[in-house]
Amino acid sequence: MEFIMTARSKEQENTDYLTLHEQGLNASVEILGGNGSIKNPFHAKVLINNENNAKWYGVIHVELPFNKVNPRYFMPAFMYSRNRGECPQNVPNEFPRLREETKRPSSPWWMVRGDRLSHPVALVYDSDKIYGFSASPYFISKSGIKQQWKPEVEGEFYQYAGYTCSLSKGTVGYTLGYENAPWLFIKSHDVRERAPLGENCFELEPGETVEFTLDLYEFDSKTMLDVNAVIEEVYYHYHQNPRNASDIRTTVADLARAVYQDAWLPEELSYSGQVFEDKDTGGYRYNKIISITWTNGLSVATPMLMAALRLEDECMRQQALSCIENIIKNSLNPANGLPYEAYSDGKWSVNGWWFDGMHTPGHSSYLIGQSLFYILKAYDYEKRLKNCLHEDWTAFVKEVLMKVEKTKNTDEEYPFILSEKTGAGIEYDSFSGTWCMAALGYYCYLTGDKSHIESLKKSEKHYYEEYIKRMECYGAPLDTDKATDSEGILAYIKAVKFLHTLTGENQYLEHMRDAICYEFSFKFCYNSPVKIDPLSRIGWSSCGGSVTSIANPHIHPMSSNLVDELLYFVENSEDKYVRNRMMDVIGWGCQTYNTYDREYDYGKKGWMSERFCHCEGLVSEKYSDGSPASTWFCLMPWASGSIIDGLAGCYWDKCFE
Repeated sequence: MEFIMTARSKEQENTDYLTLHEQGLNASVEILGGNGSIKNPFHAKVLINNENNAKWYGVIHVELPFNKVNPRYFMPAFMYSRNRGECPQNVPNEFPRLREETKRPSSPWWMVRGDRLSHPVALVYDSDKIYGFSASPYFISKSGIKQQWKPEVEGEFYQYAGYTCSLSKGTVGYTLGYENAPWLFIKSHDVRERAPLGENCFELEPGETVEFTLDLYEFDSKTMLDVNAVIEEVYYHYHQNPRNASDIRTTVADLARAVYQDAWLPEELSYSGQVFEDKDTGGYRYNKIISITWTNGLSVATPMLMAALRLEDECMRQQALSCIENIIKNSLNPANGLPYEAYSDGKWSVNGWWFDGMHTPGHSSYLIGQSLFYILKAYDYEKRLKNCLHEDWTAFVKEVLMKVEKTKNTDEEYPFILSEKTGAGIEYDSFSGTWCMAALGYYCYLTGDKSHIESLKKSEKHYYEEYIKRMECYGAPLDTDKATDSEGILAYIKAVKFLHTLTGENQYLEHMRDAICYEFSFKFCYNSPVKIDPLSRIGWSSCGGSVTSIANPHIHPMSSNLVDELLYFVENSEDKYVRNRMMDVIGWGCQTYNTYDREYDYGKKGWMSERFCHCEGLVSEKYSDGSPASTWFCLMPWASGSIIDGLAGCYWDKCFE
């Protein structure tokens, strides 16, 4: 097992990584056992000693080379294959891409701090083999000795480690100290140059030795999906539970009552997209950004209806119903029979807040499919819990679904964008249409109409072969320029659940697990040691929360709407790993909102935003005094709706009925 070991000291005038000998450092490596397999990786113990007569500050880089042919990298929540570096990149939203050339935002190599990855593992798939390693994301100090953090070991936080990949050299790597290079991506519209070495340095006293270990993988594989088995092992090695802050019933009640009381716009028959405290008036300011779903509309109204039914709150129910009914009755585009996605100044249109970031104007299959799915879910819960039928809702859904079905291309893929004039598909190559597939599956399940099963199967096969098996699901959210993301997979999982229910075919459970594991790759397995308020003061947990995409790399709550599907899979498979991660999702949702007024330094009990900066390299919000803040200071009802959706669904029945 070969390693390439280099270092960069703080005193250097350049950014070159030199040999350890040139830095006055010495290293030794001992392989303690293992065979490189998923269950039994090689265990390497590395010792690095400072032979200088002075203290050494810098970053130490240990790289694992492999036989490079056509590598596809996997650094969970950060790098998926090459982050589509093969595609055109002159787009408004920048995110890290791998290319042989250096042309921002692409680079042939990347270095990143440990907490940008959801799991401390860096892998590569090449020539039917998987290579890579797992190692702790940060170091602690215990009795004055620096050592890698493990969940079972207590100690004072010392310094982050880092992870690297190089397409040009054919390596993955680990760093003591860290760099975000060649650029630091705060978010897709805030990209910064490589910072000088400073607080990111690792420090060694004269004569001091630091010891660390690497679990090294090298095994034969016929599919990229085998990285998920490694992820599972890493999860159990580093897992921490989310903190215990609230219970399911209280969380649903707190979140729903806050949205009901503080976010409703009666004149619009909708909820506000964002609610801010107005310090001048003592009231609220509203950023309405009304849409039929995704960041507003049905993604709020349906969970609010579910909460109302669970809490037996008729006023809350009527509020949610008025939003749903308004969308069904008034949103259709008369030119093509598809629902408009946005509403502003008394007019429905396709010009939502995301419009100017798009390349092609028109309707979005992402929003259309999701809106139909949430109408069906509202219908389902009204029928089951209130014995109230809304046949006009299913009629609306059927009419739109049949129009969308006709727009699939010869690959059986739904369009990304549909014409505002005719409803024809005009742009494809995205995962967003899986929401249409999920809606069609739900419709077939609720109505017993199985005439569309073969069409569903064909679409599912395409999405599985082209996206899931490649571990590259892109093009769902409309604000990321088709960056790899964790949002679209939620719809695919819901769709495959219904395909399994309708057909009983085991392959759909297998596909469902592959998709669930892809989503888990964005989901933190440990609690990142946040050092910026308010998350640091609260002790907020990252475990159970998912990074939204490689372009918008903060943690947000959309994946919390997956609890029903995770429960379904567990009940049909008795899969302990999926069950454990489902409990992380539930626990995370119960601790990520104001359990009392101003717990997160803003707002009332039940308020929560969508942006949680688990990594300090993501921080953009500021307190009034200019100091950095690790969350947004506003109520965002869609975020609350995602938590409610997961907690007020089938798992509620298991707990309380």
